[in-house]
Amino acid sequence: MPKDLEKVVSLCKRRGFIFPGSEIYGGLANSWDYGPLGHLLKQNIKKAWWKFFVQERSDMVALDSAIIMNPKVWEASGHLQNFSDELVECKKCHHRFRTDHILEAASLKPEYDKGQPKTAAEVKCPECDGELTDPKSFNLMFKTFLGTNEDSATTAYLRPETAAGMFVNFKNVLNATRRRLPFGIAQIGKCFRNEITPGNFIFRTREFEIGEFEYFINPKDWEKIFEMWLGEIKRWWQDVMQIDMENLVWHEIEDGERAHYSKRTVDIEYKYPFGVKELHGIAYRTDFDLSRHEKVSGEDLKYTDPETNEKFLPHVIEPTFGIDRMLLVSLLEAYTEEEAPTSKDGETEARIVMKFPKHLAPIQVAVLPLSKKEELSSVSRDLANDLRKNFSVDYDETQSIGKRYRRQDEVGTPYCVTIDFDSLVDKKVTVRDRDTMAQERIDISDLKNYLIAKFN
Repeated sequence: MPKDLEKVVSLCKRRGFIFPGSEIYGGLANSWDYGPLGHLLKQNIKKAWWKFFVQERSDMVALDSAIIMNPKVWEASGHLQNFSDELVECKKCHHRFRTDHILEAASLKPEYDKGQPKTAAEVKCPECDGELTDPKSFNLMFKTFLGTNEDSATTAYLRPETAAGMFVNFKNVLNATRRRLPFGIAQIGKCFRNEITPGNFIFRTREFEIGEFEYFINPKDWEKIFEMWLGEIKRWWQDVMQIDMENLVWHEIEDGERAHYSKRTVDIEYKYPFGVKELHGIAYRTDFDLSRHEKVSGEDLKYTDPETNEKFLPHVIEPTFGIDRMLLVSLLEAYTEEEAPTSKDGETEARIVMKFPKHLAPIQVAVLPLSKKEELSSVSRDLANDLRKNFSVDYDETQSIGKRYRRQDEVGTPYCVTIDFDSLVDKKVTVRDRDTMAQERIDISDLKNYLIAKFN
């Protein structure tokens, strides 16, 4: 993994993974746009997440809830009252900072980066060395207005999480699907938080995407089910995302540090180039959410066990995954600098290669004719079009084959297919493996099945 995040940021812009937002207008602080390859990588991660946690399970159902909801939702959830961070402001330059972040920068941070600092009095402004104000609370929700009038009667909020949509739809889902406990409601969607100090590339942004599910249970089973989901999360990172498990830190949050509604929380942290930070988490939220929504809405949200006729509010275990952070980790894990052989005499040259797991790679196959001549390019284009029915394919016929290989290495393409003049005679192509750089001659008629087997 690169120690210098700037190398990854540079590659992301150069190769079309991630661009600075609104760049032609000078940008917008910590706003990022996913380019052609970044979009594909993000889609592949979401698709893999959905397949692993939802599609392959019989105890999960899907939901896509609204971004703007009735403000009473956020009153019931506690976001209007409690969803805030402490901030300090420089009296000289008026920059604002999250209190815990500024303490962290001054090497005074608590044991983990969400802990509450005791004092910021001895810290100066990192921008101008000015004096800071006392900490004050700052609500993180983005406010908006419905309709033409901007007043308290039309005030609404962009959702800061997707969870609320699953809680307020619990009764609808239960009635529509006739599910029995335990079962989960899952969704992937955009969320918005007015972060005071976003930063570290796409690690903390104001607009981000979350994949999470609420797993509704009988409270007597919570410990067993919590451990089950911890095991599934470990399997996700090891088998699907295929990261170095040594880079993960499993942080059991102690009493007094957890959210007030949580009976157990585990933060899954990652060893980023900028320090050990949260990647995502899993929490046992008890019946806090359903009990609050039942009280504020007046609706009966209880579940009746069909075997015992026991009626109770289900409890919830909530695993939450930041899609953007998973993508960042995927980039960091894939980025590799190595010496690649250039001749049989042992000569080498440096190459950058993104070693994504094959099923996550934004481009799966590159078709590279050795020459632009029509007799080769026509065959190559037909082959590329045929492969597109099964794979994400790039077609490239510019510059030398060596430079084209390097370009494909930098975007993480697992296989390059080269068509040369011999191909017109023997009906074979050369397939190059990204990681080993080994080349194999394959019949064109067998190519599709050969590649399908490689990806499976």
